[in-house]
Amino acid sequence: MNAQTRRTFLRAGLIAAGASTLAGARLFGATPDQSGEAQEEVSPAEDLMREHGVLKRVLLIYGEAVRRIEAKEDVPPDAVMDSARIIRSFIEDYHEKLEENFLFPRFEKAGRLVDLVKVLRDQHTAGRRVTDITLRLATTQALKDSDDRRKLADSMRQFIRMYNPHEAREDTVLFPAFRKIVSHHEYDALGEDFEKKEHELFGADGFETMVDKVAAIEKTLGIYDLAQFTPKT
Repeated sequence: MNAQTRRTFLRAGLIAAGASTLAGARLFGATPDQSGEAQEEVSPAEDLMREHGVLKRVLLIYGEAVRRIEAKEDVPPDAVMDSARIIRSFIEDYHEKLEENFLFPRFEKAGRLVDLVKVLRDQHTAGRRVTDITLRLATTQALKDSDDRRKLADSMRQFIRMYNPHEAREDTVLFPAFRKIVSHHEYDALGEDFEKKEHELFGADGFETMVDKVAAIEKTLGIYDLAQFTPKT
């Protein structure tokens, strides 16, 4: 093989490799940006489920706050207040609105899981009422009053009790079924709409920002280190 032939052969190989990489990125749900690097595409179900991860971590924070109140230990009011604000802004005013505006009506129109959707919608409304109480009582003054401490603990306990099964039912029943009642094109378009809405409300790294905020609260309460939850037996 002479030098010219070898150069032609190598050039063809590089082109083929680039095409293969691009095809692979598309196959696994990624699209290249202008720099040629693959960008993550998040499906509607994945988007909603990872937001449930934020909710679950706040439920753990609530649980630690309730434990401290019941044990008559110190509870940093800012930790509870900041957690309730994340619930209000990221979960209730954003995540749940996506479900109420884009998922629930499609299930009702299709006549699928209608009873479940009704319960989920009712629980959204109930959760907002409970969050109102948590926000009102997550103050230094309220935490000095034994009756208000009890009411605050009760509001968080109610929220935990409802949202553990609520999010589990959505993750295992509602979200998997959603993929079956919309077309592939509509499903992909909704994923883009969800991402766009998140960026409008919380910035380009909205999800990551919320995760960082939750992590900071966990560190304040001493529950960030995952290893501490490993059984010793």
